[in-house]
Amino acid sequence: MTARGANPFPPRVVLGMVLFGALAFLLALYFIGAGETGSGPNNGGGHAGGKGLNGYAALASLLEKGGHTVRLSRNESDLAGAGLLVLTPPHGADGEDLARIVARRRYAGPTLIVLPKWYAGALPPSQKGAKKGWVAIHGAGSPQWKGFADDISVAMGKAGGWRGGGLSGPLPDKAQVQSGGGSARLVPLVRSSDGKRVLAGYIADDGAYPALEAMAGARLGYTGEDARIYPVVFVFEPDLLDNYGMANRANALLAARLVGAAGEGTDGPVTFDLTLNGLGRAMNLLTLAFTPPFLAATLCLLIAAAVVTWRAFRRFGPPLAETRAIAFGKRQLVENSAGFIRRTRRLHLLGPPYAALMRRRIAHALGLPWRDDGTAMDEAIDRALTARGKTHTPFFALTEKLGHARSQHELLRAAEALKQIERMLGR
Repeated sequence: MTARGANPFPPRVVLGMVLFGALAFLLALYFIGAGETGSGPNNGGGHAGGKGLNGYAALASLLEKGGHTVRLSRNESDLAGAGLLVLTPPHGADGEDLARIVARRRYAGPTLIVLPKWYAGALPPSQKGAKKGWVAIHGAGSPQWKGFADDISVAMGKAGGWRGGGLSGPLPDKAQVQSGGGSARLVPLVRSSDGKRVLAGYIADDGAYPALEAMAGARLGYTGEDARIYPVVFVFEPDLLDNYGMANRANALLAARLVGAAGEGTDGPVTFDLTLNGLGRAMNLLTLAFTPPFLAATLCLLIAAAVVTWRAFRRFGPPLAETRAIAFGKRQLVENSAGFIRRTRRLHLLGPPYAALMRRRIAHALGLPWRDDGTAMDEAIDRALTARGKTHTPFFALTEKLGHARSQHELLRAAEALKQIERMLGR
């Protein structure tokens, strides 16, 4: 037997502690798997996660509000996915790596490359009024990506504004404008306001790009026989698309038109790559557990664990206090012995010993001398009882019936008959 002891904690408190610990553990696993253990992508860099002047967070937000599915990718496997890929590599990017990325995408989806220009650094938190991700511009310069598009030259100069795609607008810094040229296959999409400099363009090759050709406003004479090839678009002047330039409504309209023309005929999201900006993360088993389609299996396991925890909590409850296996007292000792005999199904062994016990007690009550011969003793008891008129059933018949009893009912009836004789004798 066991008894319930006093529970030092209320069940609700224990349940709250368990749920809080489980939730904290699961959140830790999720953020580790999702790679969100750092300060986040808003680190002042020139990428879609940056909210400084040189970032492209405004462009990503504009496209998302315009109905596009936008993803900020931190996984290199997304570089070969379907849909439009927007690359915003820094000045120090490896040209050969860029060439490999673009070459792998020629039959996967269009690529839009925004060249860097500004050298910027994050503002210190101690600066008054500064927000997270804000930067200070320290100068401008063109990238040197050897091994990638070496036939295209990039230069810095002055320009009053831009025009292209039926739109026109100003530039935030007219003294430092970046443009490209040098390649006969570079088709201008956006020029400077005087028309002398190419601020954005695409490469004319064997692919068919009707939307880009329409935006360029000219028939180029290329046949475009291979419809499987996707275009490569260069934006040499980043202020056309970055947060610095997106403060102007005309730039926002140009960005929407340029992205629409570059991604025409493709299904899939607009993916902004962050790996080239040092924000990539490696895929691991924990990350896969929280990524579709494995997320469904993870949720099922979590629900099953919650159900098991709840069942365990409701099943056991407060702790049990152990009591003695054998209690004190003669009564408890007899009950334990009886219980043991009942469990072993040896009730038929109780008859003969009990008959011998009652034979000795009744003989003593009648004042008869004791003899070890049970049959002779039964006959002597029977004669004494008959002489006193105390019985109607021979005594030996009662002891024999008790010795042959097998069931609990037979045993109790025979034992009760002998006990009744003892009561009649005044014992």
